[in-house]
Amino acid sequence: MKRSWHIWIGFLFCLAVVLAAMGYISLAALRLDEAEARARRHEAQARRQETDARRRAAWEENVRLALWRMDSALAPFVARESVRPYFAYSAFVPVNRSYSAMFNDRGGGEMLIPSPLLNDPSPNILVYFQFEPDGRLTSPQVPTGANFDLAVPNQVSQAAVRRAESRLAGLRPLVDRQKLIGLLPENAPGPVELLVSPLDQTARQRLEQQKQRQADLQQRGRGAVEYDQRNFALQQQANAMVWNQELNRLNEVFLPSTDVGGVLMTPLWIDGSLILARRVTAAGKEYVQGCLLDWPAIRTSLLETVEDLLPQADLEAVADAPAPGEARMLAALPVRLLPGEPAVAHISPNTPNRRADTFTSPILLTLTVAWICVLLAALAVAALLLGLIRLTERRASFVTAVTHELRTPLTTFQMYAEMLAEDMVPDEQQRRHYLTTLCAEAVRLTHMVENVLAYARLERGRADGRLQSISLDQLLLPINDRLAAHARHAGMELVLETDDAGETMVRANSSAVEQVLFNLLDNACKYAAGASDKRIHLAFEHDDRTARLSLRDHGPGISPAARRRLFHSFSKSAREAAHTAPGVGLGLALSRRLARDMGGDLRLDRSVTDGARFVLTLPAVA
Repeated sequence: MKRSWHIWIGFLFCLAVVLAAMGYISLAALRLDEAEARARRHEAQARRQETDARRRAAWEENVRLALWRMDSALAPFVARESVRPYFAYSAFVPVNRSYSAMFNDRGGGEMLIPSPLLNDPSPNILVYFQFEPDGRLTSPQVPTGANFDLAVPNQVSQAAVRRAESRLAGLRPLVDRQKLIGLLPENAPGPVELLVSPLDQTARQRLEQQKQRQADLQQRGRGAVEYDQRNFALQQQANAMVWNQELNRLNEVFLPSTDVGGVLMTPLWIDGSLILARRVTAAGKEYVQGCLLDWPAIRTSLLETVEDLLPQADLEAVADAPAPGEARMLAALPVRLLPGEPAVAHISPNTPNRRADTFTSPILLTLTVAWICVLLAALAVAALLLGLIRLTERRASFVTAVTHELRTPLTTFQMYAEMLAEDMVPDEQQRRHYLTTLCAEAVRLTHMVENVLAYARLERGRADGRLQSISLDQLLLPINDRLAAHARHAGMELVLETDDAGETMVRANSSAVEQVLFNLLDNACKYAAGASDKRIHLAFEHDDRTARLSLRDHGPGISPAARRRLFHSFSKSAREAAHTAPGVGLGLALSRRLARDMGGDLRLDRSVTDGARFVLTLPAVA
């Protein structure tokens, strides 16, 4: 088809218009979907951030409550140790005044009572200690000399004294008097001097303190102010204890008149051990008093109190002074709270999760299906156009080839018939030759018409499907003479090698087998006419399932280029027919169709190099 490129240009133009429209629609839909997905992501991100902020705020509130709860648990303990009188660090304490059973005054200075630290120590304190002015390390829990005889076993067991003595010996290499004096504040005001009476503060003073706390909150931050507030609460606790003692007149029994001033205990970390210590001046002499704390027990108890708020919390010792604004330091002890990480799954807005939007978007799925349908439709139309063009080309080739094939015999018919009709051939032998030529051309036309009609029937699905079980002798015997005569007329010799066919039964259509063998023989006569060996062999072989009839010539054979389209219908053009043997290229295609219609096949034996050998396979009957 000379102008098939016009059809392809039109098809490509229409396809380009359709693809451009689809591309524009897809791009617009994707932009809209992306904008909607971006809005959804921003909204979801905002919700996540809001949720994270709420969770973090709740977590920070839990941290604040945990600090308050732990400082509130430690405040009575630290305050109680801070307000103990200095003389309680002796195993026995002299009293100012005592009374008999009848409330008669017995005077003072001669009676001794055991110190509350001797037989009633705190469960979180391992041992109490005191550095004397001369540097000796003593403990009210380790009485010596006459005090030991008074204490054991009347006030305390010997085992308790030995245990306290062992702990005091372990403390001795850790601390010394001069080291502690360098670490403790000098002449720090006691709790009584910090707050004489809460009732003496005026409203203006309280207002000034409130303003000051607000200023501190703005300058130092909430964490630092919270720390100051908790520290202030601890001092208030100690002041309250001292104030209660001042109001209790029974304290006159235990408080001898001295010039000592009370001092708050200072918590210190020394070589991994936590102690409370203070400097006390009494009667012009300076003492260093303190106690060794059971930090593992205190830590476990504190973490249990905040387990409901911070399940992953931990406590860390801080040996150095805390940084200004430290938000998670305990006020009672130099310990930092490690609250753990909050359970917040925060996603950064710079890395949105676009994978779910990309693969679950209905717009994208719809566009994908639409594009697949458009491409499949384009391929179907292209295949249809290609098939239509090929069919048109085949029809044109067929018409050209048939016209060319019909022209030669018709011209021969017309010329010889006119010469014979006008008695222009007086020689009888020449006339007989003309008549023989007319018969050959008639056979040729008949054979060509039969092939075309048979192919047309196969194309319309009207093939002769009458199959029968027949022996090869019955199948080949009627057509042997016709095949041999056709070979002789072409100047060839048909050699039959089917003597061993015997009673081999096949299932076939005898007329179809005859047409296939005649087409093969006709091709062998046309293409092997110039061979030196004029024989054409028709052989037979079989097995349990198939019977095979082969026809072989000794011509030039078939080139590899021709083999690729050997069984294609109308494969020969008019130009090829003019330069080669006559024909329209339909015989082999028709023969294969007929063979397969009978349940067999027709193929070219590629192993033969001398000539061409075709094998017709037929199903055998058991």
